Amino acid sequence: MRLRAALLRAGSPFAQLWWRIRRPTTFGVKALVRHPDGRFLVVRHSYADTRRWSLPGGGYKPARETPELAAAREVHEELGLRVEQCVVLDTVLTTLEGKRDNLTILTATALTDDLKLSPELAEARWITDLADLGSAPVSRWLVQALTRTA
Repeated sequence: MRLRAALLRAGSPFAQLWWRIRRPTTFGVKALVRHPDGRFLVVRHSYADTRRWSLPGGGYKPARETPELAAAREVHEELGLRVEQCVVLDTVLTTLEGKRDNLTILTATALTDDLKLSPELAEARWITDLADLGSAPVSRWLVQALTRTA
């Protein structure tokens, strides 16, 4: 499992370079996963910007699945969690990684708080407030999702 995380970390700069050269159009999701007790989930990836707390998510193909289905799939793949009530909060076009990414930000409700991290993730935490992370950097998408649901 650590080998896969190391390979992801080593390959990430090459993927980003390819995106900057080719500038593909991609589709992605980020999910603000809430627990019924009021906590929400934050993750740190094992590749690319490993210090920053973010939202779970990933890419999808609109011809094959909706953003809601993609968010539920990504959360399950990365964290072993089942979620329900996936609701779109916002859709933005971003070029942060060099590609043209149509990013859909959603909120979802977790059915449990038991986590099984995939090699894509270095860490995951249930928190009640961003202050729980101290001075650690957080992604703009995490802040945006929290602002939209406040």
